[in-house]
Amino acid sequence: MKSILGIGNALTDILAILPDDSLLAKYHLPKGSMQHVDMETGDKIWNALKPLGVHYVAGGSAANTITCTSIFGMPSAFIGKIGDDELGLLFKSDEEQYGVNCTLLKGKNSSGRSVVFVTGENAERTFAVYLGAALELVPEDLKPEYFEGYDYFHIEGYLVQNQALIRKAVEMAHDAGCLISIDMASYNVVESNNAFLHDIVDKYVDIVFSNETESKAFTKLDSPREALDEIARHCSIAVVKVGKDGSWVKSGDEVHYIEAWPATPIDATGAGDTYAAGFLYAHSLGMPLKVCGEVGSIIAAKVVEVIGTKIDIPRWRDAKAEIRTLLDQYSK
Repeated sequence: MKSILGIGNALTDILAILPDDSLLAKYHLPKGSMQHVDMETGDKIWNALKPLGVHYVAGGSAANTITCTSIFGMPSAFIGKIGDDELGLLFKSDEEQYGVNCTLLKGKNSSGRSVVFVTGENAERTFAVYLGAALELVPEDLKPEYFEGYDYFHIEGYLVQNQALIRKAVEMAHDAGCLISIDMASYNVVESNNAFLHDIVDKYVDIVFSNETESKAFTKLDSPREALDEIARHCSIAVVKVGKDGSWVKSGDEVHYIEAWPATPIDATGAGDTYAAGFLYAHSLGMPLKVCGEVGSIIAAKVVEVIGTKIDIPRWRDAKAEIRTLLDQYSK
């Protein structure tokens, strides 16, 4: 089985399902965006949410993906930075519980957290992120041996705001012979780092995962299908997810539309991260491009049926059975 290494912000997700957008307006959080907040603002938001009821889950985009690849059976590892505190211990124990080999460096600040507001009929997510110790991860922390022996290296787009770190990471991963993938993570991150993203995708990245708004920000094209073509010009495999309408995948002249797998969604948090895990798992098995997208769709459909990013055991069992049936069809 091929192996995968991820790098990202080691965060604890604090999830809150809200009846309306009033709290978003109060804290000046554009719906659907990812905004960084300082510790004071983060504490105010946290305290405002507590009476409403919240869920605590170890998260962060790349860590979510790597957790799922580990559950699929891929040897999986993660690089991040945490604080010397309860949230840091929660993150570490959660990842190790799922079999992830963690390189978690210790920072001076408290561990990072991501408040996730879930609003509207489509369970749209808005993030208020206090990065804390996660932001202290610097290029000098990285060592070539961290990357040796891995077949895949997966980056979360939220990290590209630390451009020097990402550049060194992709250089080391490239030198180690890794196939490199990136999830663009948020449209406003793409907008503010567009030139840098284009540069590293052109030079280092093999697989790009984006959603509709991220692909638009990256390409300046309104149509997801046109954006797919443009992204595919810059990398080996392009993926554009369009939520409940499915996804598009392209490699060279090969293009496929992947229907969304049936689901009863209550929270879209982690759907993109989980899709990436399914796609990369199938890719590691040498499956055709269309099958990679279908496996991503199957597992993403399971995570939207639960609160947070952790799929329960019955849904994992169903997903693995459905994926096994799909893979068997192409193995005959």
